[in-house]
Amino acid sequence: MLQFPTWKKALIGIICALGIIYAAPNFFPQNTFEGLPDFAPGKTLNLGLDLQGGVHLLLKVDTDAVVAERLESTVDSVRRTLRSERIGYTGLGSSNNAVTFALRDGSQATQAAAQLSQIDTTLSVSQGEGGRFSVTLDEATLEQARNSAVEQSVEIIRRRIDELGTTEPIIQRQGIDRIVVQAPGVDDPEALKKIIGQTAKMTFHLLDERVSPGQVPATAPPGTQILPSNEEEGIRYLVERRVRVSGERLVDAQPSFQDNQPVVSFRFDSLGARQFGDTTTDHAGRYLAIVLDGEVISAPVIREPIIGGSGVISGAFTVQAVNELSLLLRAGALPAPISYLEERTVGPGLGQDSVDAGKIASIVGLIAVMVFMTLTYGRFGAMADIALIFNIGLIIAILSGLQATLTLPGIAGIVLTIGMAVDANVLIFERIREEVAGGRSPMSAVDAGYKRALTTIVDANVTTLIAAVLLFAFGSGPIKGFAVTLSVGIVTSMFTAIMVTRFFVVSWLRSKRPDALPI
Repeated sequence: MLQFPTWKKALIGIICALGIIYAAPNFFPQNTFEGLPDFAPGKTLNLGLDLQGGVHLLLKVDTDAVVAERLESTVDSVRRTLRSERIGYTGLGSSNNAVTFALRDGSQATQAAAQLSQIDTTLSVSQGEGGRFSVTLDEATLEQARNSAVEQSVEIIRRRIDELGTTEPIIQRQGIDRIVVQAPGVDDPEALKKIIGQTAKMTFHLLDERVSPGQVPATAPPGTQILPSNEEEGIRYLVERRVRVSGERLVDAQPSFQDNQPVVSFRFDSLGARQFGDTTTDHAGRYLAIVLDGEVISAPVIREPIIGGSGVISGAFTVQAVNELSLLLRAGALPAPISYLEERTVGPGLGQDSVDAGKIASIVGLIAVMVFMTLTYGRFGAMADIALIFNIGLIIAILSGLQATLTLPGIAGIVLTIGMAVDANVLIFERIREEVAGGRSPMSAVDAGYKRALTTIVDANVTTLIAAVLLFAFGSGPIKGFAVTLSVGIVTSMFTAIMVTRFFVVSWLRSKRPDALPI
């Protein structure tokens, strides 16, 4: 344990130096390290919601809307199937997670059942008296749709917030249908709610040919729906329910200008481009309605086939509206509406108070530990104190490199690490004292002390590390922050205790060769 090859000395020196260098940006103004290459020091710790202020939202995903949409799609599939086979029906609609209708001619029941069973394997077709049919959705399928809607909402909200440039937001699922959003540094909760809450579901439909745009009957005929205009109040459109191209096929949407008017340029993927091309080719001269969140934002005439899979959305847009719409379309549509159950805004003043309190706790803890070690173990304790400073530098450097978000529990983890960092040295130094009391020479006592304490040190730190990993795996946001700082602190404290402090002790022993140890 007293042998230090040249390469090991160099490695210890390089690691400690890098720790101090990469931790340094946290203690200088942000623009100090601007313009340096990516590998150069410049990254700093991100402060969490409780330290720099921001917005906390608790959202609820309307999973019932997903089920209703799935039923509506099934109604449309049943209608098209029956019409294609010339099977007459009445009362087609949905209720209680089932699609129901009655046949006009009971002799077609066998044919209807055979055709309906081919629509989807997850559908269950049952026949009642009087030619009545019930098409039900499998409960497992509905549950999967609900779960998928929440998971998709989490990812889409994450992409939308990332587009805003918010640093290290926390977006995670809570319970069955709830989502927690924490956006540090955001000072306008209403703007954030507007970006998050808009469903931004875009679809392309054909207008019904039987009426002129803006002139619709009181009730929509089967297979159509009446939608309001997004541009002009009081104007409504009769739109086919069939979706010709879904907004899910959009791969890009960017703000641009056309004839000095702000517009949104969009581009489909290969399948969407083919669907869009087929629609514009087969229905030239008809009106194509662009529907966003249940409102017609534009209904241009298809003058010629559009084969390239790209186009523009024009309307009475402002530049800000175009930018917001482009952002929403790029991030994707929420699969279901969301509502806000809870909203909290943390002011930056409260966050700064937490930072100051954390600094004071860290400094007091560091000074107390250093004084204790120096008074208890003298010169060896002072060496452990120097290693402790390198340990803190390494923790900050690693967390900065990982772009981790520091929260109050994270600061608690660092304070705890400061106390735990010298545990290994305490075990080693006490073991050295026992060896000295047993009559060993200084060199022999130090060698035996490190060898015999090593197993205990590893066992103690590994068990704590396992607990930290479990906290990270199963904990929520604040608990994860505590687990990350604790895990990093355990690794760095083992390095500084076993390598750095031992290097100081061995170097002093070899240079001074004392007759007795000052411990």
